[in-house]
Amino acid sequence: MLQRGKSFGRIAVGMVMSLIGLCIGCNHAIPRFGVGGRYEEGMDQFLRGRAGDMDRAVTSLEYVVSQDPTYKKCLTYLGRAYYRKGQYPAAFAVLQRALAVDKEDEIAWIALGVTQLRLNQTGKGIESLKGGITLASRVMKDGYHNYMYWDTRGLVSASMRRSAFLITKGQDEKDGIIQSTDRLLALIDEEENFQRNARIQNEQQYLGQ
Repeated sequence: MLQRGKSFGRIAVGMVMSLIGLCIGCNHAIPRFGVGGRYEEGMDQFLRGRAGDMDRAVTSLEYVVSQDPTYKKCLTYLGRAYYRKGQYPAAFAVLQRALAVDKEDEIAWIALGVTQLRLNQTGKGIESLKGGITLASRVMKDGYHNYMYWDTRGLVSASMRRSAFLITKGQDEKDGIIQSTDRLLALIDEEENFQRNARIQNEQQYLGQ
């Protein structure tokens, strides 16, 4: 009887460990708690682009903002998540808050500019974009966001030059500026997502040694 109990115990432990392993392999589905966890959950969904769940991203980032609006870049990404959902007035309001927290946030300026264009604030939008792209061109190089190598294929920098060129054409090129800026932000997100995943893999490999 005791032997049977031990065998059952080993089976139960094995099942639990298997379930834990399965959850680790699908960690994007695990509910995350606390400000840091909810921020990572929101970022995980946001940086997936079209494959991400913007409702989940918004819910997670709204929680972070409610607890600590200065936490990392939560206001910027929340504003951009609203933008992706087509909620431009909400995006505009949140991105203004992001810039009140950090006036040197190049992504917030770019996102605000394209949002202003969507809201027909064309002149102000172009000025915001000029400032944002100028800031971005200065900081987006190796070491950006503590990534050793950034934009090694040059896709982000090429898209940035394209957007800067269209902006010089002014209000007559409004639609082209919107499309180009949306593309620029998407490429930045793709690069950010790639870099984050590479860092996580490297950390996991290091811990596994």
